[in-house]
Amino acid sequence: MRLDKLLAHMDYGSRKEVKELIRKGYVLVNGNVIKDDDYKVDEFNDEINILDSEIKYEEFIYIMLNKPDGYVSATYDFNNPTVLDLINDYKKRNLFPVGRLDIDTVGLLLITNDGALAHKLLSPKSHVDKKYYLKYEGKYDESFIKKFQDGIVLDDGYKCMSASFIDLGNNEAYIIIKEGKFHQVKRMMESVGCNVTFLKRVSFGNLSLDESLEEGKWRHLTIEEVESLK
Repeated sequence: MRLDKLLAHMDYGSRKEVKELIRKGYVLVNGNVIKDDDYKVDEFNDEINILDSEIKYEEFIYIMLNKPDGYVSATYDFNNPTVLDLINDYKKRNLFPVGRLDIDTVGLLLITNDGALAHKLLSPKSHVDKKYYLKYEGKYDESFIKKFQDGIVLDDGYKCMSASFIDLGNNEAYIIIKEGKFHQVKRMMESVGCNVTFLKRVSFGNLSLDESLEEGKWRHLTIEEVESLK
């Protein structure tokens, strides 16, 4: 990869700005000062330093975000802030959310630039579990468990895949689904006469929300967490 492209890719400035850093001799490759901005580097094996800081190139970024209310799960939106507005460190790494949470739904959201992994996780054939904690208005009935297992029929006639309803009492529950239809959990609850008042995703596949993350905060996934998703 060209040295200037790598530095710009890693958010050390615009292509013009990093060219200037290189030409002023601020960048070392394997201990040697490099002043040619088109110098080719092995981004995975070469030792690259800029202003005494070593650069570790990451091809793919994997981020766990605790999504807050009021943010759209998209890369851009004309009317509302997006989840990417909460992540300032990787503006040029083509990050995107894996799937969507409604604007008023909070909790676990995976952010990455790994398209292959995202496709695998979102494919209906993969049957990846998505677990939600919810509060709702309405009366609980033991029949909910079987209705969710058999497949809830939504208002448009679509029959959902088998899901799990776990009653927690006091109009609280967990719901585990394998799909991601538009407003699916809310519509499933509406089909049994209830209205969701609070919704939080607590796990996605083998990945569980880090409860130490405050809403709006994020962290990188560990190597073990990435491997569990793959």
